[in-house]
Amino acid sequence: MIYVKDANLNLNWNEVNIGGNIYGGGTSLEVNTGDWRLLIPAWIEDKCKHCMLCFPVCADSSIPVTNEKREDFDFKHCKGCGVCFKVCPFGAITWEKEDK
Repeated sequence: MIYVKDANLNLNWNEVNIGGNIYGGGTSLEVNTGDWRLLIPAWIEDKCKHCMLCFPVCADSSIPVTNEKREDFDFKHCKGCGVCFKVCPFGAITWEKEDK
């Protein structure tokens, strides 16, 4: 039997999936990963020049774009990695502690 800490799982070894195998496709759009972050980006629309430097570096597609203009963050999926903050040359993205 395999016992998992803090769970009532009684599995035989042959009932466990083999590690490292991917059994289906998935994207961050299928999973709300925004609960993982500790820091949160804030978009300052007045400073934004819509240069789109932040959009392609977002690993979670959390920066929506409509009609060639970026919109506010999709906080359901933003993990708070900070890459967008680092690449913004106009100071249109700030970085704050999130109050949950």
